[in-house]
Amino acid sequence: MVSLTLLSTALMGLLVVATFLAVARIGAQRTAPGAGEQDRYAAVTEALKEVAGTPIVWAVGFLAITVGVGAVTLLAVGSFGIPEALAGTLLSLVYAAVGLLLVGFVFLGAYFSARGRGLGNAHGVAAGSFATGLVFLVVIVVQLLVGIIG
Repeated sequence: MVSLTLLSTALMGLLVVATFLAVARIGAQRTAPGAGEQDRYAAVTEALKEVAGTPIVWAVGFLAITVGVGAVTLLAVGSFGIPEALAGTLLSLVYAAVGLLLVGFVFLGAYFSARGRGLGNAHGVAAGSFATGLVFLVVIVVQLLVGIIG
């Protein structure tokens, strides 16, 4: 048992030394590895950034989400010959999708609000997480007081 502990300690010590040497070697270079190259990840992110900045993409996305939620809602509450268990599941999916959209809007709204005021990414994530936590807290309080779910 003792020899296993000593072996584990020696291996962890070697791992720490190897990590220190690797960091020191990378830190000795003036530029980050691959800084001068345009890799595939950067190209894909730039293309997605251009696409996401187009207003027509936002309009089509909004219409697709609206029509999709409306169609599934009609399918769930309408009498189209769907089994009752499937209709309940579809309605639950609609509730979950709308809730996810609302929480996403709250998070992204707080995030971009913080970023628009000159704060960093971490501050934006903190603001978005705080706002999302407040939404969950309000939902829990309303559920306990009134019983809106179920």
